[in-house]
Amino acid sequence: QVQLVESGGGLVQAGGSLRLSCAASGSILSLNFLGWYRQAPGKLRELVAYITLGGRTNYADSVKGRFTISRDNAKNTVYLQMNSLKPEDTAVYYCKVSSGAMDYWGKGTLVIVSS
Repeated sequence: QVQLVESGGGLVQAGGSLRLSCAASGSILSLNFLGWYRQAPGKLRELVAYITLGGRTNYADSVKGRFTISRDNAKNTVYLQMNSLKPEDTAVYYCKVSSGAMDYWGKGTLVIVSS
């Protein structure tokens, strides 16, 4: 069982930056998938970015060049650096990790970008 706690959300003006953190209850060294998702009001949850065990990253087209995902294995934490934020980035952001066939989700952190 892996427990995840997201933090770092808040209210920011368009063009600003935030860094989200996802702290895991145990080691993330063996987790094959660590990702950030988001869900805006009235919309489906969507994948924003992920990083694999081997360090490969992938981003949604809407955030490429603005967001960066990274992992700190020593701190068991995954980060999402969000720059040049836009009002359409407003959403609840969730962290998800996968260990084999098991997926674990955090409870989310709210990001609001004002215009």
